Amino acid sequence: MITIKKSFLVLLIGVWGCNNATQEKKNPVSQLDSGIDKIQLADLAGQTFNLKEYSGKTLFINFWATWCKPCLEEMPSIQKAMEILKEDNIEFLFASEETAEQIDKFRTRHEYNFKYVRVENLPELNIMALPTTFIFDKEGKLVFSEMGYRKWDDKENIDLLLNITKSK
Repeated sequence: MITIKKSFLVLLIGVWGCNNATQEKKNPVSQLDSGIDKIQLADLAGQTFNLKEYSGKTLFINFWATWCKPCLEEMPSIQKAMEILKEDNIEFLFASEETAEQIDKFRTRHEYNFKYVRVENLPELNIMALPTTFIFDKEGKLVFSEMGYRKWDDKENIDLLLNITKSK
């Protein structure tokens, strides 16, 4: 009975956070006190990989879920931003803690050109709502984090990504 109550509470908080994350944010919020090494990702086959492999590139990680409406609303703008920035040195990853089967089912039903991965330690990252986006600079330093929906193909957001890519 206690497990059911805990599960319900976690689900309720997740849905509440997802619903409250629908408004665009103007100011980034720092959530991760350390660097890129805190994030544990695996591909859909279960193979873990080291994010330091992306050293020298700007790394955009979007944390999402198949059931999160703001996440799904944000995806077309991320796809457009990826197309606009295809010549720039940015890697986009889409991390969900759902099962590989759930993510793969979503992937086959949608025509996004995303690199889907599983996040294996979401609670440790202090993510309180979905979607959440982390952007790391070329040196692996977290330079932007934000909870909630953002229209990534707007000029101000494209400029944000270009400025991060061109820094240092």
